[in-house]
Amino acid sequence: MLRKRVLFAGAAALALSLVSMQAQAETLREALTNAYRTNPNIASAQLAVKSSAENIVIAKSGKLPQIGASATYNNSWSIGGPTGDFSSSNTFQVGASYNQNLFDNFSTEASIEQSRAMAEVARFALANAEQNVLLSVVDAFMSVIRDTQLVSLRSESVSFYQAQVRSAQDRLDIGEGTRLDVSQAQARLSQATASYRAAMGNLQISQASYQRWVGRPPQGLVADFSYNNLMPASIDAAVRASEANHPAIMSAKAMIRASQAGADAAQAAFGPTLDLIGQICAFNCSGAGTTGMTGSVRLQLSIPIYTGGRLGAQVRQANLEQVSSEVDAMSTRDQIRESVITAWSTLQNANAQIESAQATVSAGRQVLEGIIQERDVGQRTTLDVLNSQAELTTAQETLISAQASRVIASFSLIAATGRMQATDLGLPVRVDTGERYIQTVEDVWQELRAVAD
Repeated sequence: MLRKRVLFAGAAALALSLVSMQAQAETLREALTNAYRTNPNIASAQLAVKSSAENIVIAKSGKLPQIGASATYNNSWSIGGPTGDFSSSNTFQVGASYNQNLFDNFSTEASIEQSRAMAEVARFALANAEQNVLLSVVDAFMSVIRDTQLVSLRSESVSFYQAQVRSAQDRLDIGEGTRLDVSQAQARLSQATASYRAAMGNLQISQASYQRWVGRPPQGLVADFSYNNLMPASIDAAVRASEANHPAIMSAKAMIRASQAGADAAQAAFGPTLDLIGQICAFNCSGAGTTGMTGSVRLQLSIPIYTGGRLGAQVRQANLEQVSSEVDAMSTRDQIRESVITAWSTLQNANAQIESAQATVSAGRQVLEGIIQERDVGQRTTLDVLNSQAELTTAQETLISAQASRVIASFSLIAATGRMQATDLGLPVRVDTGERYIQTVEDVWQELRAVAD
């Protein structure tokens, strides 16, 4: 009666834990959503986009007037003459200045284009960071599920070997077994216990990785995300999609534009510049107590003749950076193509492993049941049972790992084609690509309007 009560209490506790887990279950979509909202890597990349957009404003200021007001107070004194007379005077002037570059051999236009291209680089870098974070979430999510299943499986294996130790000991006590059977069962129990502890350690590592990327510890994870509509139909289609959409490749192309604009700006520095300079004095312009206003306007033309080799070095450096950006773009394209092929091959391999492991597990269960029955009638040994259980456990672990690998490889393939974005995944988040901020700062007169308001 006591044993039945214990079993009932254990079953009730298990049922309550399952209900609690279902109530607190977290889906992959929820994990991805929370990661997008809270992950510092994405937040840092978003700030980098906004910071790079400010360079556009700075570059545009090179062609716009610089207007300022000034006020000067001056006190002067003297002691002189045979009597050592002391005299002093105070002057106070108010004025304004106006400076504007009228022509700089299109250097400013090249700088503006370079700044816009660098803003594009930052924006695509944000998209790439978003992909990497979301893919890391999938990896951590599936790793927790995989390691949780492995812990459960190895716990069952420990229980099985414990039962085999007791069975071998019971048979030895009644003279139907040997001490060798008991020792073999104990050895397998020790191995299973060590494997269980290793699985627990791996689970803790996966849980820590999950909390890092998602921002909270895992609870009752459920992998119910549908991603078939994002999968490419073939490896050739995947490669084409990656070359057209992957943010790393788009960022590399934008970097080429930025380098080309930088080379144009460096070459433009050899040309002349023409500046308009104006000044106005509105008070005490000719001395203390005077009235009236004074002003001046002048055009200043500057032509570089010799700069100690600085301009030539800057041009050569800019040209080298342009070539380097093109080489880097080729390397990035090759890396993305490699990632596509790797993800595709890993996915195919995982599918094959799952199919093989499922058949092996189904057959292994039947074999184990048969060997146990044969052992009980003396036709098999305890070692046969232990070996059969080990083979079944290996097949089950292979199946669990392959199922997790298939999901991770699928999302890796999606990321390699450039579609691992919050918008592509349909996450319920407010997507911030930085484009609105770039459009806002492009309005270079906003600062003047703010002063006027």
